[in-house]
Amino acid sequence: MLDLLSPVGDFDCLKAAVQNGADSVYFGADLFSARAFAHNFNLDELKNAIEYAKLRGVKANLTLNTLLKDDEFDKAINLAIKAYEFGIDAIIVQDLGLAMKLISLIPDLPIHASTQMTIHNLEGVQQAEKLGFSRVILSRELSLDEINYICRNSNIEIESFVHGALCISYSGQCLFSSMIGGRSANRGKCAQACRLPYELLEDNKTTIDRGFLLSPRDLCGLDYLKGLISSGLSSLKIEGRLKSPEYVATVTKIYRKYIDLYYKDGNFKIDDEDRIALLQVFNRGGFSSGHLTDSPNHDLIFKERPSNIGVYIGNVSNFNANKGHIKINLASPVEIGDTVTFEKEN
Repeated sequence: MLDLLSPVGDFDCLKAAVQNGADSVYFGADLFSARAFAHNFNLDELKNAIEYAKLRGVKANLTLNTLLKDDEFDKAINLAIKAYEFGIDAIIVQDLGLAMKLISLIPDLPIHASTQMTIHNLEGVQQAEKLGFSRVILSRELSLDEINYICRNSNIEIESFVHGALCISYSGQCLFSSMIGGRSANRGKCAQACRLPYELLEDNKTTIDRGFLLSPRDLCGLDYLKGLISSGLSSLKIEGRLKSPEYVATVTKIYRKYIDLYYKDGNFKIDDEDRIALLQVFNRGGFSSGHLTDSPNHDLIFKERPSNIGVYIGNVSNFNANKGHIKINLASPVEIGDTVTFEKEN
């Protein structure tokens, strides 16, 4: 049975994931996590988080997925040992030296090769298997056909991302943040340089385009879910350790629904209301198929805005400047508590 793996940035997100159908969750400690700016967990919180998940039949994975300096190595090992004593089910690792040490030191603890290791072909997967990894989390730049080929020709567990933010660079290979922001993405401190505005110049003179030219839309794999499940993947991963509990709950619940429908009768049709719910909880100019298709993705980038845009609700039909009243022709309903943003208006 395919494992649905949900992101956890704090304890509220953990509850949201567990209560909405996650088979497994992944979270970071307060050291050596690729999402250093998430809340993450100190040792006491880590123990409580693992216990909360395991008491409810949900596996817990710890992210130790940054590159380490020599003087940090012992701290990382000690953290992994503590997590093992607390009952962690697996540790996700980028640093090859750390992985090799953990595999030899704690042989019954599954070590997962992080997407940050940039394993993007069958040979890389087979080498990870020889080294003793129990699972490979594939680079996000692979197509469904490539994922299928790797799964069919390897004996190790394979995990792939199915929903969430995409990087403009290859997984684990970005130095952009380090170069212009002094913060390394491979040390958990990405400055999101690809989400900044840029100008595209011709001959270093004429501006031919401007906007958020390196900011990818988020991945939504719902339309590819049947192929991903049938490929033989062991796990589908939702990105989002910096997202809200509402995001974690909504995305987990919807993917749980369609995974269960697939195993029930092998077929399903995506409900439009579920698509809207995913868009409403977070989207950057709609969703993208990422790299799942074999053809070039001309909709990968949304240059208008790098953050959540919500869903379209209608147009302003009148503005009374004296009273401050705005009239809107609604294209979809609104409710008390909704947040409304006006685009291209002061």
